[in-house]
Amino acid sequence: MINNLSPGFLPNGVIDTATITGANRVPPSPLRTIGDELNDHGISWTYYGGGYNAAVRVANGSTDPFDQAIANNYCDICNFESYATSIMGDATQRATHIRDATDFFSALETGDLPAISFVKPDSFVDGHPASSKLDLFEGMLQKILDDLRRQPQLFKHTALFVAFDEGGGYWDSGYIQPLDFFGDGPRIPFIVVSPYSRGGKVVHTYYDHISVLKFIEANWGLSPLTGRSRDNLPNPTNSGNPYVPGNSPAIGDLMDMFNFHS
Repeated sequence: MINNLSPGFLPNGVIDTATITGANRVPPSPLRTIGDELNDHGISWTYYGGGYNAAVRVANGSTDPFDQAIANNYCDICNFESYATSIMGDATQRATHIRDATDFFSALETGDLPAISFVKPDSFVDGHPASSKLDLFEGMLQKILDDLRRQPQLFKHTALFVAFDEGGGYWDSGYIQPLDFFGDGPRIPFIVVSPYSRGGKVVHTYYDHISVLKFIEANWGLSPLTGRSRDNLPNPTNSGNPYVPGNSPAIGDLMDMFNFHS
């Protein structure tokens, strides 16, 4: 449902009760997110969504044509915190941790990024075939890299993860690991850019979207979010087949995409 229905929270934090009752939005969720875990340990983080500021203004009643156009391209279902009562339902948390993609570039320019940034382009430049073109997404990604490299000290301590939205699946003969009731699904492209990444190589370890959370937890010494979430699964062991974990179900934490010792 979360992949297809918008959150019950509007971008300004108001609960759209009527639409929830009509079964067209997901009710606010009490489930724990990575944002809660980071908050509990004093680790700074922000979700930057393209078009978010305009979406907030429209939710507040703006009829400005520019706001209307931009707000329509903000992806509320892409913002995992849009569903979470602890973040979206708290005005202070919302103001601290949910911002526009333009705010990301401002923070990047001054070198004042939080420890962890999630960046989602608006649908004009996200590369999605329904609304954008891949070269527009590549252009945004290139700007992020250029801005990072202009600040060597910042880039030295930064890992940039690039994850694509969908994989299709019909053409993909890769191994799909049965994890739980919900999947897993077909492969998607995933790229790591860092001074410590292995560079120009393909890593065959089995990963999942939850690998990003496992990386955060491994890097900052955090515990899994809940007792039953996928981040409790172990890292894969070698089975002789580079694609199939010997201890399935298992999901990697991305650490073998880096070399911190040379």
